[in-house]
Amino acid sequence: MLASYLIGLREGLEATLVVSVLVAFLVKSDRKDRLLHVWVGVAAAVVLSVGFGALLTFTAAQLDFTSQELFEAITSLLAVVFVTWMIFWMRRTARALSGELRDRLGDALQLGSLAVVVMAFLAVAREGLETALLFFASVQGATVNAQPLVGIGLGLLTAVAIGWGLYRSALRINLTRFFTWTGLLLILVAGGIFKYGVHDLQEAGVLPGLNTHAFDISAALPADSWYGTLLSGMFNITPQPSVLEAATWALYLVPTLILFLLPPRAQRVPSPESSPSAV
Repeated sequence: MLASYLIGLREGLEATLVVSVLVAFLVKSDRKDRLLHVWVGVAAAVVLSVGFGALLTFTAAQLDFTSQELFEAITSLLAVVFVTWMIFWMRRTARALSGELRDRLGDALQLGSLAVVVMAFLAVAREGLETALLFFASVQGATVNAQPLVGIGLGLLTAVAIGWGLYRSALRINLTRFFTWTGLLLILVAGGIFKYGVHDLQEAGVLPGLNTHAFDISAALPADSWYGTLLSGMFNITPQPSVLEAATWALYLVPTLILFLLPPRAQRVPSPESSPSAV
């Protein structure tokens, strides 16, 4: 439930910020007549995302055990790739995102109503599809199906409330710090999804070593304890992982966390002496 809440909060806030930028641009440009087109695009993106999530769930339910394990493994690995890319992309482009969206919407307004609908749709659909894929991958193995749905629902509602507060200037938060901390937590969630994907490949017989355990801390981390359930549900930390699971988990987390925590490079401004025009 907590992992699903984090996914809904992080992805939902990104989508909400995109929508708020588009709406604010139209309101300030005195183009309120185009607001309906933005909402049509947003609604279409939401329908696509929900449909994509339903398609993943339906497909997995129709497969036999081996095929289902392979399908879940592939979706888990794809989710890790997308969420890792998204985290680093947002870290790099967050400051310029608002201006870029306004420029694109300005161009779309000149092309007509359909262009505005398509622009809003594309801006939100990416976040929605990522959310559906990441949510599907994160809830594999959940023992209570309702909890992840409640978690992501609460996360999305929180994101909408925060976005509305920011739009109305009733709420001020440090978005850089917010995306940094949620990015760190999502990297840990992605590491757990990666580990689960490897486990699925082992259960499907694609990778060996399912019963070769790296360690056993069942006594210190009982599976039925509240903290064992929390760590397992949030980060997929299990008391008896295989050697391959533990190795791939560490190989993903260590370099990804190091790269994420490194300070961003400052853009180098050429000095007058080194510029070609000064020669």
